[in-house]
Amino acid sequence: MCCASFLNVAKLMSTRAAEAATNGFPMSNVIRLCEGPALTSQAEKASAALLSGHVISVPTDTLYGIAALAQNNTAVERIYEIKRRSSTKPLAICVSEVKDVYLWGKVTVPHSLLTSLLPGPVTLIFQRTQQLNLALNPGTDLVGIRIPDEEFIRAVVRCCSSPLALTSANISSKVSPLCVEEFRELWSKLHTVFDGGHLGEHLESREGSTIIDLSQPGSYRLIRRGIAYEQTTEILQRYDLTLID
Repeated sequence: MCCASFLNVAKLMSTRAAEAATNGFPMSNVIRLCEGPALTSQAEKASAALLSGHVISVPTDTLYGIAALAQNNTAVERIYEIKRRSSTKPLAICVSEVKDVYLWGKVTVPHSLLTSLLPGPVTLIFQRTQQLNLALNPGTDLVGIRIPDEEFIRAVVRCCSSPLALTSANISSKVSPLCVEEFRELWSKLHTVFDGGHLGEHLESREGSTIIDLSQPGSYRLIRRGIAYEQTTEILQRYDLTLID
């Protein structure tokens, strides 16, 4: 390796080490997810970090996301800083069970419709309840709610006994990640990165979850097509919900 190339590599390594030191997190904070009992231990580790106010990265059923406790104002603000995201853009929340949707959103549809869509790659928007952190998405009385069809993140939420603020693990305007290497620049800003391998068999997975506004009884509004558009709209029409523009 020539002297110039060596100096460039050394400079890059020094920069990354400095970033990690600034945020207090080591560069070895990437943990490969296991199966079986070990996964439970990893979920407990993730929940401990979240309950301490940290931001972590987790795989979902679509993309890699970054997550923090939705009820923790400082942690939510940290998500916006990490993503360089406008504070006017709302964050969805993630829960573990369908029954939890009722705690945070004013559900307008039959329970059987919820169980037909969730868990799955769908975000459902409802009017928020008073229990939800008022500092989360203060510019709207709506909230998007997710239950990913991915056991690890659901186990983490169960351990926390609290909803997670959840968004894609990328700097705003950059490509949504399907593997942890695609958001390496964020590793030093996250307490832990939980690596579940490459997600999705097709690039369409980058489209993320299908987002549907169900806040108005008897109707639905499409906010984002996402990867589950066809099956989602088929279910909604089966329940005689009307599409509104």
